[in-house]
Amino acid sequence: MDNDEQNICAEQRMSIDTIKSFLQIHPDDNVLVALQDLPKGQVIAWNNRTITLKDNVQAKHKFFIEELAVGAEVLMYGVLVGKATTWIAEGGLMTTENVHHASQEYAYRKVDYRWQQPDVSAFKERTFNGFHRADGRVGTANYWLFVPTVFCENRNLDVIKEALHNTLGYSVTDKYKQFAEQLLEAYQAGEEISSFSPDKLAPNEPLKKRVFKNVDGIKFLNHQGGCGGTRQDSALLSQLLAAYADHPNVAGITVLSLGCQHLQTQNLLDDVKARNPSFEKPVLIFEQQQSQSEEWLINEAILKTFAGLTEINKFERKPAPLSQLCVGVKCGGSDGFSGISANPAVGYTSDLLVALGAKVLLAEFPELCGAEQNIIDRCVNEPTAGKFIKLMQEYDAQAHAVGSGFHMNPSPGNIKDGLITDAIKSTGAAKKAGTSPVVDVLDYTEKVTKPGLNLVCTPGNDVEATTGKAASGATLILFTTGLGTPTGNPVCPVIKVATNTALADRMSDIIDIDTGAIIRGEKTIEEMGTEILEYCIKAASGELIPKAVQLNQDDFIPWKRGVSL
Repeated sequence: MDNDEQNICAEQRMSIDTIKSFLQIHPDDNVLVALQDLPKGQVIAWNNRTITLKDNVQAKHKFFIEELAVGAEVLMYGVLVGKATTWIAEGGLMTTENVHHASQEYAYRKVDYRWQQPDVSAFKERTFNGFHRADGRVGTANYWLFVPTVFCENRNLDVIKEALHNTLGYSVTDKYKQFAEQLLEAYQAGEEISSFSPDKLAPNEPLKKRVFKNVDGIKFLNHQGGCGGTRQDSALLSQLLAAYADHPNVAGITVLSLGCQHLQTQNLLDDVKARNPSFEKPVLIFEQQQSQSEEWLINEAILKTFAGLTEINKFERKPAPLSQLCVGVKCGGSDGFSGISANPAVGYTSDLLVALGAKVLLAEFPELCGAEQNIIDRCVNEPTAGKFIKLMQEYDAQAHAVGSGFHMNPSPGNIKDGLITDAIKSTGAAKKAGTSPVVDVLDYTEKVTKPGLNLVCTPGNDVEATTGKAASGATLILFTTGLGTPTGNPVCPVIKVATNTALADRMSDIIDIDTGAIIRGEKTIEEMGTEILEYCIKAASGELIPKAVQLNQDDFIPWKRGVSL
């Protein structure tokens, strides 16, 4: 495949005709994707010939346009995504029984990759209203962060969280408490609870308003590390916590320490300074084994933090160029439409951001399996490509060493919705990165410094990946999903992008953007990608609050560098 064909495949600039019930993503593909349920026996007109379906084909699944012998290559997105394990008839359904994962070999080859930038003239003078930090970075939110150096402090964090959230208007559980209280009243009144309908309950009272209008939240990084395990685990956790303390969306930090744990407070402070020598945010430190009592520790932490909140409440949003944005792109709960609608649309948004001088972060290394060569060819130089190859090979070898591998990444939900092999899932997932050159490759917790598309080594696991993206500096995350995934992040607003309208309607409480119009042929990928950028600008300015933020979906899971797909 020459460079022009690679660009066509990567860009995937298609508009799906509303009368079509199937789609060929790339002209080299020997499979078609069903855009709606197709019955067995239906005759498909394709390239001046007809194909009779040998099986029922559900929407999002694939069927073959030619007969395949055992061992024959299966091509999708223009690349190898599997091999036939049995004879497959023309018009047959792709399943885990007749196709096994396969992907092409990859290596650095000096390619003159030429990127065709999208037209960004409409956004050149646009700004977002963010929080300007002393080191020159601009946050999309203004948070106070609680950091435990060890899991022993999680309970104290929970007590403080309940006290501050309920008092200062950050709790989202009030409505559920009201619901439980009304159920209790009904029970005490002798009503039968088993048949009780929520419709009978009195409307919930309005949630308490935030006291500090310029403080977007108080966030808590509960975790299970800091002691036990290996010293390397604690050292990596320290780097991760330091990255969150240094995050541009964080204005102040409260550290709770037990005292005797592996991860000492000084280690954390040293890592913060090593990451950012000009760091000057307020850091409050409380060590339980040196305190008068647990009650004193909690009260003192609440008191000093409250005083800190009054100070960061003085910060106000001010205009900043779009080049100050750092957007992570992620997919989770993917389906057979992910690589056709939401991911390519986010990919176009990524290209717009890169053309505007912003930073884009693509992670999930297990979900780049099969897309490696395209990514390597887009690396700006050999050292960048070499670092990517090294991290990918070491990660995959570690997985194989324990009897696994990247090929075992797809979940049962992925497979059920049409992602039969990891290469199919991965090549579709890589579309979130658009088509721009890869300017840098970052290991876990490394800080992003270069404008453009950056790769971040993380697992494919939703929370571990978003945790890692925020650590590298993402100030917004675009999270695509076809099945529905209630994932957020404590310090980085997560915007949920649905691949299909049925999901967006069914789970409207967690979905922000619906790209189903692409599947119906009502909008192009470019149109949808432009709309997504408009949403990002409003979310970065605090004008729109993503659902994950509204629901306090503050998921945080440190990665210990073990095998996690």
